[in-house]
Amino acid sequence: MTARMRTISETIAAIREADPQTAFTQTALRRMIKTGEVPSVRVGAKYLVNLDTLFDYLSNPPTQQTKIFTVNGIRPVKEKIYS
Repeated sequence: MTARMRTISETIAAIREADPQTAFTQTALRRMIKTGEVPSVRVGAKYLVNLDTLFDYLSNPPTQQTKIFTVNGIRPVKEKIYS
């Protein structure tokens, strides 16, 4: 089976064709590529995404776990509720 590799803009066009009311944007896809959530191949200055892999990922997203990070001694501040 041949992989259906598309650029970011072509990928968004394919998603919008499948779901015209989608809120998924190029910025969101770029962020997912940069963080490694979505596998991609870089060719020159462009990223290519396998449409089948992306559709599988979007259909069955992994469960999100909230992580608390401490960076250089900085810790999250508890939210205060004022009356």
